[in-house]
Amino acid sequence: MEKDSFAQNVKEQYKKSNNLETRISLHEKYSVDNGGFDRMILSSYDWAPGAKVLEIGCGTGDFWIGRQDLIDKCSELILADFSEGMVDTSRRNLRDMQGIEFMVCDIQDLPFEDASFDVVIANMMLYHVPDLELALSEVRRVLKPDGTFYAATYGEKNIMPFVHNLLREYMQAPAFKRHFMLENGWEPLRRHFNDVRLNKYSDKLLITDMNDLADYVQSLTGTSQISGVSRETMIKVFTDNCVDGVLIIPKEYGMFIGRA
Repeated sequence: MEKDSFAQNVKEQYKKSNNLETRISLHEKYSVDNGGFDRMILSSYDWAPGAKVLEIGCGTGDFWIGRQDLIDKCSELILADFSEGMVDTSRRNLRDMQGIEFMVCDIQDLPFEDASFDVVIANMMLYHVPDLELALSEVRRVLKPDGTFYAATYGEKNIMPFVHNLLREYMQAPAFKRHFMLENGWEPLRRHFNDVRLNKYSDKLLITDMNDLADYVQSLTGTSQISGVSRETMIKVFTDNCVDGVLIIPKEYGMFIGRA
């Protein structure tokens, strides 16, 4: 029941791109290493020219802006998301890029033949999937026998774990446990892939306007127990934990790479 409710809330908040754009803007404004996460992703990608590539959970598609050279390495590139609103935003953001197809689909029920792709990408989204085992089975099914799966995620040292810790006494219930993070992503991947590696990346946020952080938290309405904490309380707690007017939040991410 908890998973069903969480999944429905995820669908609701990703109907449009504004919630995701709010979260992206916080990273762009306050990250010490601005753009470092995208550079980590780009350096992890390694496929031969002519590869057939599927990205699931493409979001706003911003990663691909200005990367025509990477797109041109693909004989086929499909950007997919379960949210029609996200796909529309991606199509609009990438209207000047050539060689991209767009599709609405669910990672738990991929509409492709077996062994269709050389590369499947699912960045920053597997922790939202209700049935992770089914999703990974589908990824493995549509990958070619020598294919590669890329899945970026975050670790315990990150924004929401940090905020949950600050606000724990004001929360009405324990935080929902993510089931695909740096700390627990190995096991499910190893059930589906013979070789699994992890590239790690760390950074931090130096936040000076607590309203921006409150906007970030409230953009997660329905997928975080923090949604029951008032904005006034959040801003007060955030401000009380600043050092010289700055709230320092660690960021830890990584890219899992699974080979069939």
